[in-house]
Amino acid sequence: MAAEAPVIAVIVAVAANGVIGRDGDMPWRLSTDLKRFKALTLSHPVIMGRKTFDSVGKPLPGRLNIVVTRDHDWQAEGALAVGSLGAALELATAHLESFEPDPAAPDAEAPNTIFVAGGGQIYAQAMALADMLHVTHVEADIDGDTVFPAIDETVWHATHEERVPAGERDSHATRYVVWERG
Repeated sequence: MAAEAPVIAVIVAVAANGVIGRDGDMPWRLSTDLKRFKALTLSHPVIMGRKTFDSVGKPLPGRLNIVVTRDHDWQAEGALAVGSLGAALELATAHLESFEPDPAAPDAEAPNTIFVAGGGQIYAQAMALADMLHVTHVEADIDGDTVFPAIDETVWHATHEERVPAGERDSHATRYVVWERG
């Protein structure tokens, strides 16, 4: 039986005016959203550009970290470097296909989602390939220098939405929306 094709999911926090970054970092504090990001992506391959990896500062634990970079000499412990989004998706797919269940949890579901986690150039390329978008809409216009492509509502349909008030360690209220193609 052929393995089911993996789901390609973009995961992003984006301000009302489309901003996702400023000076190589996120222009907000969203502890609540970072917890959701971890819960969603844990055990799944995560693809990001080199600048995004550098802003995170280290590999994300419990996930295959694939970094897209034009620098053929770039390397970082705990991350695999590739030269294109296509190569990253091939590597992530091969990783998912080689999944072996933990003997302590033999009934655990095999991960079948590849997450694309930025930045701007990688998101722009991934939008045409993605099956799903996990978008945290930050309820504010924010100054920044990196933007997310517009979500075309003739292509994407919201299938889940929840309002998230700003928590104690959040700088803004958000609205978490899952968008699916079709």
